[in-house]
Amino acid sequence: MPTDIVVAQTTIDDEGKAEALARGAVEARLAAGAHIDPPHKAIYHWKNEIQVEREWRISYKTTRDRLPALAEWVASVHAYEVPQWNVLPVDGGSEAYLRWVAEETADS
Repeated sequence: MPTDIVVAQTTIDDEGKAEALARGAVEARLAAGAHIDPPHKAIYHWKNEIQVEREWRISYKTTRDRLPALAEWVASVHAYEVPQWNVLPVDGGSEAYLRWVAEETADS
């Protein structure tokens, strides 16, 4: 059962910044909630060098309708030049949970 709910993800190299990104989106009602995963090691190629960093992943629970505004907000406040931005569809879930996400992100 496809839904209009998605999980959008980004990463950041500082726990305080991760909390600010999560809290800011929820306060602005761009996301119903956000999870911050424990730090993980990120290895990637950037500007002709291999980078090894510690990062926190933020997963936002939102709707497809609110996704463009969330993406724009994250891009405007994120510290990275090119932040990770992945969107994962939610293909099912409890009706109560899906309704909660939709209600908490309703554009008022």
